[in-house]
Amino acid sequence: MCTVSRLTTMITTPVRLLRDRNVAYHGKDDVPVATQPTTRSGLRVYKIVVLGDGGVGKSAVTLQFVNHRFLDYHDPTIEDSYQKQAVIDGEPALLDILDTAGQVEFTAMREQYMRCGEGFMICYSVTDLHSFQEIMEYKKLISRVRANEEIPVVLVGNKFDLQQRRKVSTEEGKALAKELGCPFYETSAALRQFVDDAFYSLVRQIRAKERRGVTIRKTSRWGRLRSIFSLIFRRRKRTFHTS
Repeated sequence: MCTVSRLTTMITTPVRLLRDRNVAYHGKDDVPVATQPTTRSGLRVYKIVVLGDGGVGKSAVTLQFVNHRFLDYHDPTIEDSYQKQAVIDGEPALLDILDTAGQVEFTAMREQYMRCGEGFMICYSVTDLHSFQEIMEYKKLISRVRANEEIPVVLVGNKFDLQQRRKVSTEEGKALAKELGCPFYETSAALRQFVDDAFYSLVRQIRAKERRGVTIRKTSRWGRLRSIFSLIFRRRKRTFHTS
């Protein structure tokens, strides 16, 4: 049985917290420290970040995974976070998923949550060639922010059910995944096909990384970031609906 929990914690200090020395992102606090993996209620927590251009179906894929529901429309400027319990290869897990906004005006915050994610799902739409061409830029950003780290990544080509509108072939997706050195899945959020496989693949990669003894985590920064995003985008959403 899956459980969905939208982040409800709100902070009283706005975005300047990002520059506060206690949550510094460009000082000594940025140095990765080897610690035990995050746990909550006895479950290992896996911090997953979903990236990709606006309109590729990131939220639809995430919501299908979390609560088996297809969303026809989601405001692409709203970032949201979800949690879901799952048993993967016989081992329970709690996936803490940040569904990021794909609009250009929000790219300034991307670097901050890229420092905290343990695994990244980079999405494009098979009906949108530009979103496919942008994949390498997301990977380069991850590599720049997390230089010299082994970062689990999965490449997802969404909307493969829309064959008549396809602009990116399966072979092109596979070739890019091979270049990136990561697993590749074509998904259909509408039909709920291969959605679970993509998320499970990330968890398996994180576990494999831990078994190799290279677990890296940034203390409590993930929780602070989720709180900051909750405040910023909830306020924007209220403004949008009242304007």
